[in-house]
Amino acid sequence: MLLINLLRISGVALLILFAMNFFLPRQFKWREELPRLSLINRRIFQVHAVFIAMILLMMGTLLIALPGALLKPDALARAVLIGFITFWGARLLFQLFFYDAELWRGKPFETLMHVAFSGLWLFLTSTFAAALWKTFHA
Repeated sequence: MLLINLLRISGVALLILFAMNFFLPRQFKWREELPRLSLINRRIFQVHAVFIAMILLMMGTLLIALPGALLKPDALARAVLIGFITFWGARLLFQLFFYDAELWRGKPFETLMHVAFSGLWLFLTSTFAAALWKTFHA
């Protein structure tokens, strides 16, 4: 039951991230920033942003609607969980090693966001790893 709840909490977190995508453009001044890019780079960025939002929506919906299906000891559940672990584990590594510390160090809000998102990516990766473990020990 705990893992079911953790998977649902993960789903809620991902749906919150999805919703945040409606506010990010204003927060990061994309209207002013994106015209500086070439047309092809601007379009690639915009398409990637939309598809990332779609992934968040699909993952979040799956985790809320069918968390028990991810705990079944079968190949599909394991494949999905391995995909989730790979995705969010890589996201954690990028958070820790790709974003330059100058973007957040010494800036209270940015530091809080860096720590919060690092914690979220760790929570997601750990939750999916625990769920994967469960599929082998059910």
